[in-house]
Amino acid sequence: MRPEHGDAQHTGSGASDEGTRVGLFGRNQGAEVTALQHQLAAAHATIAELRAWVGQLRGTETTALEAELRQLRSTVDQSRNEHAALSASQQKLKNDADAWRSQLVETRELSLLQEVGIYEYAHPLDDALAYKDALAALKQRIKDAAKNNAVTCQVDWAVNGSVKEGQKLARDIAKLMLRAYNTEADNAVRAVKPHTREAVKKRLTTTRDTVAKLGTLMRIVISADYHRLRLQEIDLTADYLMKVEVEREEARTERERLREDAKVAKELERERARLDKERAHYAAVVAKLEANGDTEALQRAQEQLTAVDDAISGVEERAANARAGYVYVISNIGAFGPDVVKIGMTRRLDPMDRIRELGDASVPFKFDTHALFFSADAVALETTLHHKLAHKRVNLVNQRREFFYATPAEVRELLIGLGNDHVLEYNDTAEAIEWRASDPSRRTVDSLPPQHKNEPPSPPAGNDR
Repeated sequence: MRPEHGDAQHTGSGASDEGTRVGLFGRNQGAEVTALQHQLAAAHATIAELRAWVGQLRGTETTALEAELRQLRSTVDQSRNEHAALSASQQKLKNDADAWRSQLVETRELSLLQEVGIYEYAHPLDDALAYKDALAALKQRIKDAAKNNAVTCQVDWAVNGSVKEGQKLARDIAKLMLRAYNTEADNAVRAVKPHTREAVKKRLTTTRDTVAKLGTLMRIVISADYHRLRLQEIDLTADYLMKVEVEREEARTERERLREDAKVAKELERERARLDKERAHYAAVVAKLEANGDTEALQRAQEQLTAVDDAISGVEERAANARAGYVYVISNIGAFGPDVVKIGMTRRLDPMDRIRELGDASVPFKFDTHALFFSADAVALETTLHHKLAHKRVNLVNQRREFFYATPAEVRELLIGLGNDHVLEYNDTAEAIEWRASDPSRRTVDSLPPQHKNEPPSPPAGNDR
């Protein structure tokens, strides 16, 4: 390599190679280069040593590690296959359970009662007598059908070499199957209740399917028409029982109404007799005062006589108007809990007599009265209140039960909305004195009526235990 012009000067000086290197880098720089070379050589030695170790490791353990990895992969694949098989088995069991569940018939009374809603008649008729007549006619149709084509069978093989004997055997077995089916149907009719109607019908249908399965070889089948008649018998029986219960409840309500009307009539009669006696007394006084010429006393007596005549007119009007009476709003927190009221109507001259009767031995505590108001058409007012609170009825089945999930304040707002704002006194809070006195822990400040909130709670009776 040809030297540059700047280098010729150093070459011509006759300096040695070592001098040239020193001139180029200096002594310190040459030592650093030497040290770097030693470090590089040591690094190459370390790398060679590591490569030797890697080669040794690959040569001794790689095979075992690969074998272990293959075993792990095989185990994972086996677990996946087992999981897939278990999933398939679980699905099959679930399908089998669903199939068996569809064939089961719920017979527990409590479960059936919880599922039943408002009863719907399968064959609506006017009264229980009409259902009884329909059942009698249906039973006769069932008897006629049982003699004809209630069960069918088809056999084309011989018994003891005789086809006729084979057919006779099939007919006998078919009769036995029909008898078993009829026994189940009769038991179903005897045991059916309005809320178990569908469950009983399903059980009878299951019996028919079982007969068909057991008689597969002979093709024994309970006819669809005959089965339909037996199901209709169950429907009519359930409807009849429900109608009997409804009519019994209506009769009870009517008897109660007649007893109430009789009590009202007696009260009016007693009040009329009392007023007639009082009127006769004042009429005699008026006659004497007229004879004596006592004008001032006569005027007072005539005013009293007029008041008695007005009272008599009021009694006669009440007796003539069967819709006049008192609408009451009462509650019984000890018997029915808070926010439950009863809205009723009475024609008694003293409505508290009716409320006291309601709080007799049938409930543990007396009723609290929140409102009493007289109306010339108390029946219509009571009906209107019931209609507006229909969605809050406690008993949704028996509409003659007059209890509602409502507060007295809600009923008061309804009355004001209906224009009955002439109700001046209305107590929103139930005193429930007997209930609170029965357990001192109930006498909290928040639960007491406003007029009693400043009173200290009474200590428990007797010794502390």
